[in-house]
Amino acid sequence: MLGIIIGVSAVIIIMAVGAGAQSLILDQIKGIGTDLIGIQPGKSDSKEPPASVMGIVIATLTYEDALALAKVNNVPDLTSVEATVKGVVTVSWENNEVDTNLNGTMASYPEAESHDVEAGRFFTADEERGIAKVVVLGSKVKDDIFGQSDAIGQKLKIKKHTFQVIGVMKKKGSVAFQDYDDQIMVPITAAQKLILGINYVNMIRGKVDSEDNIPKATEDIEKTLRERHGISDQSGAGDDFTVRNAAQALDMVTTVTDALKYFLAAMAAISLVVGGIGIMNIMLVSVSERTREIGLRKAVGARRSDILIQFLTESIIITLTGGIIGIAAGALVSLIIALGAHAMNYQWDYSVSFLSIALGVGVSSFVGLVFGIYPASKAGKLDPIEALRYE
Repeated sequence: MLGIIIGVSAVIIIMAVGAGAQSLILDQIKGIGTDLIGIQPGKSDSKEPPASVMGIVIATLTYEDALALAKVNNVPDLTSVEATVKGVVTVSWENNEVDTNLNGTMASYPEAESHDVEAGRFFTADEERGIAKVVVLGSKVKDDIFGQSDAIGQKLKIKKHTFQVIGVMKKKGSVAFQDYDDQIMVPITAAQKLILGINYVNMIRGKVDSEDNIPKATEDIEKTLRERHGISDQSGAGDDFTVRNAAQALDMVTTVTDALKYFLAAMAAISLVVGGIGIMNIMLVSVSERTREIGLRKAVGARRSDILIQFLTESIIITLTGGIIGIAAGALVSLIIALGAHAMNYQWDYSVSFLSIALGVGVSSFVGLVFGIYPASKAGKLDPIEALRYE
């Protein structure tokens, strides 16, 4: 039964862990906000992520695009617009050096990301346009560089340029696998021209005044960008950008994680086949060891079907028992994993679904039936006289 126990418990664990991981990812996405619209460079199908998300650099969105979207007459339903460029930089102060994430962003960042300043201030729109050498620190970066000392007014070296610290953000933690505390924020123009040497942006994000206005805001964004990029086709086929909202992101992630979860469960189910082959071998040995018993039963009137049913029943009981033990073991391990995730402050749902239980019981019974047919059929075909003479 060991092969069946391992196979069924693996299916239960994988589906439960898949459901928990899915809940974690979806909770992270919801944490960003459901009133946001994201614009990524590059065209993609509605069911696949943009190429830029896959690590491919596409330079079709610009800082000027973000400024155009921020104008009320273009997209009236947006309350704030934020463009960002990302990178990894080494920040130095006196004898301290820290590798951290660079976030070149706009003055609208605190409102767009719902992330407040704890000390000092955020940079202004004038500083953003003027390529000012100012920097705002995430809480972790501030602690790593300055410890308990006051960071406001200090000078940091980023590449060849000196930036003045003007603010420190409140601790926010990780949301959607982005660590808001392990980053520095500089005006997007300074990040482009002084640090990264690029003229494009990685993403534009807009905050809508109401979730009900997301469809209209999406249309206005697409219309504005098509006009700016000289795209005459209004069907979307020729777009060089992708507009997505939080609901679409949730649907996409759910589709991907469901497919991955069921694929891994199918891989785990292969061990059930291995267990079934083991059971078939054991039943064949049982037929050989019980040949005289089979002959005696047939001599006193047992039909071929009676012998067949006896051995099939034994095979099914073995696999079904293994399946039940496997379900219990899988549920226990899944519970331990969920408790461990909760102990690390992750939003992890413990879910042993009826589908996984039914799959475990059903597949194990089916395996017992399929792999028990041959031994049972062999037992039923034994000649009673030859069977009674068997040594």
